Parts: sequence; C-alpha cells; structure tokens
Amino acid sequence: MKKSSLTFLCLGLAAACMLAPVAHAGRSCEAGKITPQTVARGMSLAEKTLASLNASGEKVVLLARAGQDLSKYKLRYSHLGLAYQEPDGQGGHTWRVLHKLNECGTSESAVYRQGLGEFFLDDLWRFEAAWVAPAPEVQAKLLALLQDPARTVGMHHKPYSIVSYAWGRKYQQSNQWAIETLAAAMEPGANSRERAQAWLQFKGYEPTVLKLGPLTRLGGRMTAANVAFDDHPNDKRYSDRIETVTVDSVFAWLQRAQLTGNGKLPTLIKL
Repeated sequence: MKKSSLTFLCLGLAAACMLAPVAHAGRSCEAGKITPQTVARGMSLAEKTLASLNASGEKVVLLARAGQDLSKYKLRYSHLGLAYQEPDGQGGHTWRVLHKLNECGTSESAVYRQGLGEFFLDDLWRFEAAWVAPAPEVQAKLLALLQDPARTVGMHHKPYSIVSYAWGRKYQQSNQWAIETLAAAMEPGANSRERAQAWLQFKGYEPTVLKLGPLTRLGGRMTAANVAFDDHPNDKRYSDRIETVTVDSVFAWLQRAQLTGNGKLPTLIKL
C-alpha cells in the first residue's frame, strides 16, 4: 500500500473509530483517546508486523500488543491474539488475528476475527508488538482449529474479568481464552475449559502472581464492571496473591515447555 493511501485510510479509520462503540482488552476505553495520529502510528506498526510475519515463513503465531502500562507489575505486554495466515483470494495470502475482547463498560466479552490494522487500531500505551511462533506441529494443529468457526469459540466463556483466576471458570479474560484455545487444539479430549486447564497444568503453565492489596482490590471491584476477584481462592485472595494469565507468562511458558521451534525467543517490532 502506498504511503498516501495509508494516510487516507488512517484518517478514515480514526473518524469511524471515534464515532463507534469499541471493545477492548488490556487498554483504555476512554472516549476521545483515538486520534488520527494514534491511528497512523497503529497502522505503521501493523505494516511492520506484517512485513516481519511475511518474512518469517511461519503460518501461526501468538501476537502481543502493549495496550496498558503494566510496568509496576514487571509486565511488558497486556493482550494476546492468535494470528494466522490465510489465502487472500487473489493467489496470495494475508494475516488475520483471532482474539477475545471485553465490551467496554461491561463484564461481558466476545471473540473477534480481525486484520492486523484493526488489531493495532488502539490507544496503545507503547507502539510495540511481539510475536512468538510455536513449533511446526503446534502450528498445524492451531491452524486447523482457527479455520473451523465452531472450534474457535469452543473455549469462549462470556463473563469477563481482567484479573480472572487462571484456574477458575467463573470468568475468563483474553489471554486466558488464548491459551485455553491452544490447549483445545493440542489435546483432542480438551472439549471443556476444565480439561483445557488440566492440559495446561500438565504442561507446566504457571500464571503471573500479582501483588494487589485490599484497597486496590476493593477499588477495582467498585469502579469497573470488568474487574472481579471473587473467583480467586480465599486463601490466595486475602494474602494478596492474584494469579492470572499474562502475555509475559505465556511467552515464558511456551519456551519452557518446548512448544516453540528450537526454543525461539519472541520477535519484537517497534516503531
């Protein structure tokens, strides 16, 4: 795409985005945060990511963005999607991202299939992306699932909390959906969230432990519909140990569990 066309597209997308209600995960839902400038930068990040993915030869990757500043928790990325290559109908191919998003201002969510431009059309905290490619056999199983509309939502659970308990089933946040879907692709018998989580535990996945004091927990519950702590075991919740699924923990686990090809590190893309 020519730069002039990209600029025109960015301006059009910005206008549409500022007029329409949006869904989010790991980012702000404040009105007016999206501007033509942020859209242009998001599209530039999408272009760089597309070039990186096309040059990689991979078919499926786990793709992360930084929608919120989580540095106080020593976390770099906030949101994870499953990106995959598909035919574009013109003899070539394109990339799509399947990911779960929280409906703004609510405690509900849905699974969306978007292009890279939409994935980064966001009030990003940092214009940086990262992707990691699973091993070829993992990619093949994930691609088969991602091409099956029924299976892509098989692990989806509508009630949402951004800090949902990693081993709970009352709520489900976006990164949790992503790895439970990965588990469903890898384990034929994982036809429920319970079985998907059992596979993840068997494979050694370890959630991030957030240290959140009682005032933080109370404030979150009172001021945001998409924050809940009542699914966490009492002994952990009242000792300020909130165990939830984060991008950083997933990337570390993929390497530790040898689910990436030759222990590959995440590929970083920055503007």
